[in-house]
Amino acid sequence: MRKGILQRLGEWCARHAIIVIVVWLAVLGVLHGLQNSFGGTYSDDFNLPDAQSQKGANVLQANAPSIGGTSSTVVMQDAKPLTDFTTQMNQVVANLQKLDHVLSVQNPLPQPNSSGGTTQTGALSKDGTIGYITVRFDENPTALGSDYLNSVDAAVQPLRSAGVDVEYGGPLGEAARPHAKDLTSEAIGFAVAIVVLVIGFGSLIAAGLPLVTALISVIVGLSCLSLLAAAIDFASVSPTLATMIGLGVGIDYALFLITRYRQLIMDRVEPHVAAGIAVTTSGRAVLVSGCTVIVALAGLYVSGLSFIGRLGVAAAVTVITAVAGALTLVPALAGLIGRQIDRFCLKTPVAEGGPVAGDDAGAKAEKAEEEQHGFWHRYAKRVERRPWWFLASGVVVLGILAIPLFSMRLDHIDDGADPTTFTDRRAFDLISQGFGPGANGPFTLVIDQTNVPSSQRSTLLANLQKSLTGVPNAASISPLQPTSNGNVLTGTALSTQRPQAADTTHLFNHLKDVSLPQGASGTAATTYVTGVTAAQQDFTEIISSRLALIIVVVVCLAFLIILAVFRGLLVAVKAAVLNLFSIGASYGVVVAVFQWGWGGTALGVSGKVPIESYVPMMMFAIIFGLSMDYEIFLLSRVHEAWIRTKRAEDSVAYGLEITARVITCAALIMFSVFAAFILSDNIVVKMLGLGLAVSVLVDATVVRLLLVPAVMTLLGRHAWWVPRWLDRILPHLDTEGEAALHQATQQMSQK
Repeated sequence: MRKGILQRLGEWCARHAIIVIVVWLAVLGVLHGLQNSFGGTYSDDFNLPDAQSQKGANVLQANAPSIGGTSSTVVMQDAKPLTDFTTQMNQVVANLQKLDHVLSVQNPLPQPNSSGGTTQTGALSKDGTIGYITVRFDENPTALGSDYLNSVDAAVQPLRSAGVDVEYGGPLGEAARPHAKDLTSEAIGFAVAIVVLVIGFGSLIAAGLPLVTALISVIVGLSCLSLLAAAIDFASVSPTLATMIGLGVGIDYALFLITRYRQLIMDRVEPHVAAGIAVTTSGRAVLVSGCTVIVALAGLYVSGLSFIGRLGVAAAVTVITAVAGALTLVPALAGLIGRQIDRFCLKTPVAEGGPVAGDDAGAKAEKAEEEQHGFWHRYAKRVERRPWWFLASGVVVLGILAIPLFSMRLDHIDDGADPTTFTDRRAFDLISQGFGPGANGPFTLVIDQTNVPSSQRSTLLANLQKSLTGVPNAASISPLQPTSNGNVLTGTALSTQRPQAADTTHLFNHLKDVSLPQGASGTAATTYVTGVTAAQQDFTEIISSRLALIIVVVVCLAFLIILAVFRGLLVAVKAAVLNLFSIGASYGVVVAVFQWGWGGTALGVSGKVPIESYVPMMMFAIIFGLSMDYEIFLLSRVHEAWIRTKRAEDSVAYGLEITARVITCAALIMFSVFAAFILSDNIVVKMLGLGLAVSVLVDATVVRLLLVPAVMTLLGRHAWWVPRWLDRILPHLDTEGEAALHQATQQMSQK
């Protein structure tokens, strides 16, 4: 009987361990070298071609290039009035104007006019000690690299040499942020993982293998991502997100294989045969789970935004390398170590305690099932006796955690929430001090009057100025001015509040939907609100409108995958519904901590902040994919027992008993990896870290230990019911490779 491809792969890697390990190390070294030479950079430069803010920017670019492009500020402050540094200021303005990619530079000092007087630019505070230079670039400065930032530093050096404090705001300030250093988070995650694995399984070598393979896989994945970034634009959070997901699934996937391998070694199976069986059984589940995560991440493209879709691609890269490492590097290291895997033990080694290989595998499985009366078995029986009580308890817990979800407000987190060690945060504080918080997020008003007859333009201007008077939440709106060709009117509106405030969103919507359209009504003029803050508002609106679509797509994927894997209609419905409960609870915790401010200060967040617009969408896709790990691992064992015994309640107890140790360890490891990233200075990373950590904890405890066994007990044999017509068209997926295990058992018994 011919062995399956996964079994042959596992055995070959175990027999040729040195070759496999050398190839992996060589690939790692080559990719790392290529990354250092040709790797790209990461920037938050998203494009919204159909958004009104982008259309307005295009109109400005065509009619007045000097006031178009991407705006940033160079903020200055000194104890003396900045007019005392006129020579240095003029030199800095001239230096900046000479830089590549600069469209225009506005000097903040009063400028002489044609009448012999001076014109105030509005970029100098009342006491003259704070000012800002507005620099407009033809592309986002975050995409221009560190060398360009060095040239900006050189350009402003005259002011710094004179003792003036100089900070960068806006996209230029984001480009000047220190590079994220996630080594502390990774080290903490690894340290906790070692402790969990040693306590859970008692073996130092077995605890180290998942960590080594996950680390190598993630480094390879990050190098691949860096090379992709040379050709494709990825967000600045992409490498951190890829690291977070790669480490979490990498350790889990390797853990599933090592657990199965150790059980086989304890059952005295030859090491290379054990590696092959582990790959064709648990490796099959890893392959299905990895593909599920990738499909979920690919679902982010349903948003229609390449910025969001590419975040999914970034995470998928390390998921792919994690799967590859689990299927090749893990069996290679296992084959190299062989039976010595439990040589250094702190306690009696334990593995999965489930079905074992051999010529009497079925009998052993049934005997093991009868003899398992440990904590998890007793717990499962307790759930069976009172399923409604456990179901109600789980629903109440998740319901309480989800309460803050109903007040979630999506928006872009402004620079005022960053640490004070960031130059953009210091620039934000200076602008707020000198000009008010709204000056950190100005709206540029654009009225295209190209198709308006000259005779009507003065009336149009008067009507617009009238409609822009007394606008709610506006601190100031400058008089509209025509561009040099007369085809466009422009102005600037400032909010009474900071960019992330709800009042600023209200101002944006009022200008876009009420004030400007009213002023231009009855004419052929088109109106826009543009600028960096306006683009962020448009981005949030688009995300909000498409979040429901992402949720529907992901839930349908959950339903279809579980239906195809386990061929049970009610099991699939249960999985989809419980995914909603799990994500709702994690959303609620994120809202409570960051938006409500419950403990946000302890996490290094300056005050209350809205939920970053794309975080819920990313969380939903990632949590869905990760929850499938535990769903498939637990239900596959329940289904295995159901097929063998046809006793629904006993099958639930058996599945929980067999998987509880591995799921608990895997969840604790993934929780620690995600939670460690809360230490990051990036608030978006903090949100993702906390949200994913909570979701894993909720999924592995409340969902897997309360809701799933309770619901499965209540459903009984009906859980596995499927209409005959549907059964005929569904594919047959053997996620835990039971057929392959049976084949391997027969092959060993024939020897």
